[in-house]
This record gives sequence, structure tokens and C-alpha cells, in this order.
Amino acid sequence: MRRDLLLDTPTGRLHGQLALPDNPKGLVLLPRPHRVTVDDAVATTFQQNGYAVLAMELLNGREVQFADATQDVARLTRRLLDILDLIRDDGDMEHLPCAIHARDELVPAAVRVAAQRDRQVLALCLCDGLIDRAGVQALELLTAPLLMLFSATEENSSQAWQRALKYLSCPLEAQRLTAEDNPAVAAVKWFAQRLPRPATS
Repeated sequence: MRRDLLLDTPTGRLHGQLALPDNPKGLVLLPRPHRVTVDDAVATTFQQNGYAVLAMELLNGREVQFADATQDVARLTRRLLDILDLIRDDGDMEHLPCAIHARDELVPAAVRVAAQRDRQVLALCLCDGLIDRAGVQALELLTAPLLMLFSATEENSSQAWQRALKYLSCPLEAQRLTAEDNPAVAAVKWFAQRLPRPATS
């Protein structure tokens, strides 16, 4: 089953799409800066492995025109919290153990919301991005098991990871990807080990 979703914000609507297989193992939230569907390679990999997928944009059409829009960690965090509220109140998603798979500019916001919603976000997979921009408090409060992936040639994110490590106490692992690797493959293995079984309604 697929559903289109809308989330109202003070500055406009955000669009998302939910792919819901039969008897899903859990829910993977895929935040993106702009509109996406559940048909890209990452989302498809999760679905093929039995996970429901919610692909959701965090910036509306007007906001995404600004070059620095993806650098506003506070706003992206608020949007992710609104999406988690949507998940919590949705009959198709509320009982599914939730994980977040975020990359690049959305990594700091994903860490912040996982730290704030430690009973809802049960696992994280992050790819590249400057994780230390989440801030010391969020890094110290994070309890969700964290898998950090680095692209083959990415160095800035590796340096940010080293800066963040001294503040992290959650279960964690880091992996370097090759140019051919689909980051969702590693994430599927991580979530399979870390997410609990879905609760029965």
C-alpha cells in the first residue's frame, strides 16, 4: 500500500509518501530537503527487506530556493519533530518501531530529534554530514544505536565524526563505503539487529 501525506507548517505544506508492505518489520523515516518518493534506490532496498518507508520533505517549495536553507538545523529539527508527531498519531505507523536514515545536511537534525525522542526513534543510520553540528547536548543525550557511514571520498564528515566521538555514549559503529555501495544495505543489517519486533495493536 502507498499513501501520500501532507503536513501543514506555518510557512506551507510538506509532502511525503508512505510505502507500507504487509506485516512490516518496522518503519524507516527518510527525510529529504525537497520532495521525494519511495521509489529511489535507498527506499526500495528498505521495502524489499520488509520495512515500511516514509519519505518526507523538510523544506517547502519556497524555502528550498534559499541556498542556506539546509543549514538551518533548528528549523530542520522542528520539522522532523512534527513528522514524528505525525507518525505517532497515524494508525498505519504508530505501532511500528521507528528508525531514521538521514544523510548530508540533515544529519545534525536527525541526531537532535533522536536525542529528544529516545522512546520513539530506536535506531539511526547516518551517511556523511557534519554530525558534530548537532551540538554537545544532543550528542551526549543520544541513546539510539547509531551507524555512521562515510562515502568513499568524503573527509569532512570523518573529521566531524572524530570530533563528536568523545561526546557519544550510545551503541555505535562506523563504516567506509565504496563508490558502488548502496548505503541502505548496511542500514538494513543495522536495523535488523537493533530494532525490536513491532508491537501488536
